[in-house]
Amino acid sequence: MRLESIAEKWLSERYPDMVRWRRHLHQHPELSFREKETSLWIAGRLEELGCEVRKNVGGHGLIATIRGELPGPVIALRADIDGLPIQDEKECEYASKVPGVMHACGHDGHTAALLAVADFYSRNRELLEGERRLLFQPAEEVTPGGAIDMIKDGALEGVDVIYGVHLWTPLPYGSAASRPGPFMSSADEFVIDIEGKGGHGGLPHGTIDAIVAGSALVQGVQSIVSRNVNPLHPAVVTIGSFQAGTTNNVIAERCQLKGTVRAFDEGTRFLIHDRLESLVRHTCEMYGAKHAYHMRVGYPPVVNDETEAERFFKIARPIFGDEQVFEAEAITVAEDFSYYLNQKPGCFMFVGAGNPELGAVYSHHHPKFDIDERAMLNSARLLIGMAEGYASDYTGKK
Repeated sequence: MRLESIAEKWLSERYPDMVRWRRHLHQHPELSFREKETSLWIAGRLEELGCEVRKNVGGHGLIATIRGELPGPVIALRADIDGLPIQDEKECEYASKVPGVMHACGHDGHTAALLAVADFYSRNRELLEGERRLLFQPAEEVTPGGAIDMIKDGALEGVDVIYGVHLWTPLPYGSAASRPGPFMSSADEFVIDIEGKGGHGGLPHGTIDAIVAGSALVQGVQSIVSRNVNPLHPAVVTIGSFQAGTTNNVIAERCQLKGTVRAFDEGTRFLIHDRLESLVRHTCEMYGAKHAYHMRVGYPPVVNDETEAERFFKIARPIFGDEQVFEAEAITVAEDFSYYLNQKPGCFMFVGAGNPELGAVYSHHHPKFDIDERAMLNSARLLIGMAEGYASDYTGKK
């Protein structure tokens, strides 16, 4: 008997526990890099399930190791555990009890699903081929993210492949999506401070107007993608904040611009960085203004392994049905799962969690965000299916 053949019944019986675990986490969220109590709670559940647990990995991260009685690969599965600085506005019994903090991105559901996977593997070691390494990662929401430090702390040592799932409300419950190659973009942030020379609004000839210099820069930035980037390589440069001035008749001495860069390959990403820095320098020189420029490099693009993405479609169709498995469009949202994929082959996947009948219609990071909790069951099914599909191919090569 193979593991995947018994996973459906096993997970269905554990679904009430997933809901209970998820709702506990939803009521007690913690911010990125501060997940101490969350980590301790997860460790307690893992130890109850009989897992070998390594604590304080890369901060508040955890690694649960489950070794099977049969030879096989080392397969890593990852969930993120941090919340967001958002006030929960839902009216439900499991709303966040922490003022100004909530799970508004589904990380509580990711964690609950992976706990169920841990239970399944722990109780079926006699059928398990190789090792399943379950990563409960902190700080996905805030750069530099938690993945880097977990990797530095040995999370991927000896790993053959890694998989991750994101519960995704833009997709309806009962569906799933992924894609080969570039899937999610990089995300970098920049701040530009411009200093001119202020003065009377009626006497502009004696000033250096920071607003004029900043406005020219805003216009110039629009040409970076349209005239510098290969049109077959999607990218975005957005200035989302322009702060300057105090009143109607004073020429502003200073202004500040903040923005983001998104790209799907490293060449395009750093081409934009270089072009933006040059544009800032030359524009400010042209207007006689001083400037300070800072680029905060964030997460690289999520790039799925071609073979593992093919595996997703093979595994997902029997679980969700042919008509409910999609090739996702590339999306300009970032995820630090990218760091794992830079080190090991693997696949990141979306599992539909939206349901208008349950009010699960709000976007991620919205104060009324919620999920169709049954999506956790689908997430666990998919993770086990991917792992056992890989193990089957792996042992077949021996």
